[in-house]
Amino acid sequence: MGKFTAFKLPLKSLGEGVHEFDYKLDKQFFANMENADVRDADLDVHLVVEHHNDIYALAFTISGTVTLLCDRCLDDLVLPIDTTYNINVEYGDDYNDESDDLLVIPQGDNFLNVAYMLYDTVVLAIPIKHVHPLGKCNRAMSALLKKHRAHGTGEDADLQDEMLDSIDEIDSAADAPSDPRWDALRGMGSDSASDGE
Repeated sequence: MGKFTAFKLPLKSLGEGVHEFDYKLDKQFFANMENADVRDADLDVHLVVEHHNDIYALAFTISGTVTLLCDRCLDDLVLPIDTTYNINVEYGDDYNDESDDLLVIPQGDNFLNVAYMLYDTVVLAIPIKHVHPLGKCNRAMSALLKKHRAHGTGEDADLQDEMLDSIDEIDSAADAPSDPRWDALRGMGSDSASDGE
């Protein structure tokens, strides 16, 4: 049995109408795709195929999480994925994927393997920068970065110091209890903003 046999969609045997399929993408799926960036995955895929007049309209919905390394602190970073992908498929003389919304496959293909469509859709939903939200990185690693980074001169060094200091301040502020007077003022600001809409 091949690595992606479970993702073979039996197009030719689908009658007219709506058909639904479900798939699960896990760590092994990304390992089979030879993607070393995705350390773990728990993704649910729901596929709806509408077959009318020799056109197969495929609508993928993918949701769940992927685990990557944080570019800043190297701890695991769990990213939510919630994305969709739509494409029309039809049979023709030769394979043609030049259009973004129409895929033509040869008449002799009874199946369409959707594994690479799923993979591309998930990878495109992952941000280029893999970093924890500000203040959520591993504190020990942040301190080591601050201690061991090369000291530059001028504005760049000052900016780096400010950024690292702000990360430390956010970390300590997140642990401190909030002042109820400021909480009341924050509430007034959000009320007036909603009144203006």
